[in-house]
Amino acid sequence: MVNPYRVIDEKTWKRASHCMIFKDSVEPSFCITFELYITNFLKKVRENKYSFTLAMVYAVCKCANEIEEFRYRFLDEKVVLFERIDTAFTYLNKDTELFKVVNVPMRDTMEEYVKLAEKIAGEQEEYFAGPLGNDVFQCSPMPWITYTHISHTNSGKKYNSTPLFDWGKYYEKNGEIVLPFSVQAHHSFVDGIHIGKFADRLREYLMSDNL
Repeated sequence: MVNPYRVIDEKTWKRASHCMIFKDSVEPSFCITFELYITNFLKKVRENKYSFTLAMVYAVCKCANEIEEFRYRFLDEKVVLFERIDTAFTYLNKDTELFKVVNVPMRDTMEEYVKLAEKIAGEQEEYFAGPLGNDVFQCSPMPWITYTHISHTNSGKKYNSTPLFDWGKYYEKNGEIVLPFSVQAHHSFVDGIHIGKFADRLREYLMSDNL
């Protein structure tokens, strides 16, 4: 079931001209990598015995939902704004070393989300349960490597405006735990300032004691 959305009147939409410029670009998405300090977050996750990956998916998608520009999509050749975006993430089958893509609806709390995500991921047998909906954020953790840059495969679908979030292997730096983190977003809807707002919100959340 698709989350509620409203169709944007592009005649009055403040971003209409920017959207028009970028949407037909050969590569309309752009990717930014930066560091996150997760010392406090990791401590809280361990105290609560949460999966780090699933807790991180929740944190990222919660904060992205709070930035309006990350909830815009192209749908049936129109621009729409979703009220809520759910989650999709890669989850490794350790026996086959192949990943599956798991879809989990957002929840109000991290505890609820992690519990539901563990259940769905554990019960899903297919690697790909079906095409991803338009109303998800895609997360692809890579806990095996610390990176400074990342790129993605290009499906050729220029109107695929689903943001992608990646993170690598965390490490210690000057007494802090640091996580390489990347955001890919469609330039029709998202500019650098919006990624900056998202990064600030995520950093604030990761430092909070109220997870």
